[in-house]
Amino acid sequence: MSIDAYPLIADWITTRDGRLLVHTGKVDIGQRISTALTEIAHEELTIPPDQIDIAPVRTSRAPDEGMTSGSNSIEQSGHAVRCAAATLRARLIALAVSRLGGAPKDWRISGGVLRVPGSNRQISVLNLIDEVPADTEIDRHAPFLTRPPGTVAKPAMRGLSEMVLGRFTFVHDLEAPGMLHARTIHPPHARARLDRIELKTTDRSRVEGLHIIRDGSFLAIAGSQEWPLVQASVQLAKACCWDPGGGVPETDVFTQLVTANASRFPVIDGVPQNSGVPDALPKPDMHARYERPYQMHGALAPSAAMAHWDGETLKIHCHSQGIYPLRTSIADSLGLRHGQVDITHVPGSGCYGHNGADDAAFEAALISIALPDTPILLKWSREDEHSNAPYAPAMVIDLAAKLADGKIAAFSAEAYSDTHGARPRPGPNRAGPARLLANRLRADAIGPVPPQPNMGRHTGIHRNLDPIYAFPKKRLVKNLVTGGPHRTSAMRCLGAAANIFALESFLDELARGQGADPIAFRKAYLTDPRDRAVLDELQRKTMLLPDLPETGGRGIAYAQYKNQMTRVGICVDIDTDDRANIYLTRANIVADAGRVIDTEGLSAQLEGGFIQAASWALYEAVTWDRDGILSRDWDSYPVIRFGNIPTIDVTILNRPEDKSVGAGEASPGPAIAAIANAVFDATGIRMRRMPFTPDAIMQKAFAD
Repeated sequence: MSIDAYPLIADWITTRDGRLLVHTGKVDIGQRISTALTEIAHEELTIPPDQIDIAPVRTSRAPDEGMTSGSNSIEQSGHAVRCAAATLRARLIALAVSRLGGAPKDWRISGGVLRVPGSNRQISVLNLIDEVPADTEIDRHAPFLTRPPGTVAKPAMRGLSEMVLGRFTFVHDLEAPGMLHARTIHPPHARARLDRIELKTTDRSRVEGLHIIRDGSFLAIAGSQEWPLVQASVQLAKACCWDPGGGVPETDVFTQLVTANASRFPVIDGVPQNSGVPDALPKPDMHARYERPYQMHGALAPSAAMAHWDGETLKIHCHSQGIYPLRTSIADSLGLRHGQVDITHVPGSGCYGHNGADDAAFEAALISIALPDTPILLKWSREDEHSNAPYAPAMVIDLAAKLADGKIAAFSAEAYSDTHGARPRPGPNRAGPARLLANRLRADAIGPVPPQPNMGRHTGIHRNLDPIYAFPKKRLVKNLVTGGPHRTSAMRCLGAAANIFALESFLDELARGQGADPIAFRKAYLTDPRDRAVLDELQRKTMLLPDLPETGGRGIAYAQYKNQMTRVGICVDIDTDDRANIYLTRANIVADAGRVIDTEGLSAQLEGGFIQAASWALYEAVTWDRDGILSRDWDSYPVIRFGNIPTIDVTILNRPEDKSVGAGEASPGPAIAAIANAVFDATGIRMRRMPFTPDAIMQKAFAD
């Protein structure tokens, strides 16, 4: 837990200029953690939200909370801030008693003021905080301040008004005196290396006066004016002669994701084991294989970063989700002490995972080292982002079941995938530097480090492979298959998106085979009342829905993220046409995230997760040939458009007596499955490979 490493109140809460300052190591990438932490501090100390600030997340000043990932921000940072605030409140009351008298039980707190009702004794919380000794430790058992629902002010999303008015500063908008703009010229694909540069005489004028930085196959260009620099970078790219190094393998990745190529690990209670893999189910009554292609983050804005090297300290501003691990990786890459690298998080385009942000930060650092005492603002292009950022790995999930009296008697699931964990962070064989793209291109290149299996609970490939359902016998196997054609790493949900898609589609097939109601079929295998309550509410919602058109379909799905976080049930209504287009018309989401901190933020997370998953389900797939990535823009890599966003209704079952749990990655898995099940309901075609494009549906129809 975060409190273990940072046990003092002052690690999490201080004051600045008469305002409360909340510290966190979790960065805000649109998941509204800043808003939630503001609300937590407000709930415990009653200081008005407009008097609370969130400190910039900066190395050496913010708590080191590792990566902002896994939907852990509320459970880790939020819990630490709540405990710190509750402890602080008790210490402030003690100070008030010592200064103005009375007993602790006499004092009340509201509006950021401590007072004794019926007397003139009162004192501002903000005026007392600095008197609490800086070395005061957090009391993990300090009672939280509970108040009736509706009595706590709800802060607006931080930065929203500035974003609407176009005044918000993203990392792309940073400016500094003497700053140079920069662009990187990336190879056509990961295996290509720069042989030579042949600038034509007519093109030399475009690059004259600009800085060209080359280190092996790492090539960049910098200049004072952005648009001329962009034009020059295009000409410089055309002048590059690349050794293709054999090109990109064009083999069908799904044929590669098989047992013969895998390192295999049985999974028990969500945890991989090093013991032998159990035998497959003999003669299963049902077997199905589900597939997910390589998919990309597709962030609205490409990655960017600013760096400045003054000969002693390398200052970087970037939108990384892990500034401390990135600091270590960059320092180790450049032979610097960790303290010589100072990284500040500045928002960029959100990504929920490992996109190009870390690579852009390191590239900006390399350019700034080559051009000392000069701020460098580096921006990737759309092609850079689409073709160089890590992808979500392709996955195959094989499911099988044996039935007895129409019920599941034994269940088997095997998930096959390349690594979901290649973020730059410390590890053996210089794993941090090796995971930065530019280090693979420099003259003193660091080759990729073979991925190691993640043996944690519900991580990577096997996240949500273990069903939440109480099947009598479960056989679960994680298969790590390396050596794929593309660099892969973390994207929202990791393996859970495909695993839940597979499981919930499989259950839909089983329920239909038994002629059972899909919700009742699932409830029969759920023992936790909270699971059943979500499905009960979802069933109530579906009973109120209007009838479907003849061309329509309805699908439902359920999951609990990591089997311990937010529970989500989803019902999706679709319509179709004779060209097999899928139109999303309505989505009902029911969720239980425990105690709700930020209702609007939680709803936004669930809605956003649904929309992203709908895009994965219906549109997205990386394409390539021997010469490189083909899906380099929004035409070749389509994503969901506004015209296919359904009406979304979110119902949250607030559990104020329970702990808050993460929700940022809870809805995508069941969303994909619900859409797949709705497609079957509408067409009778069972789609087992994403995306469910019209061509794929028609091909499946003819194949069946």
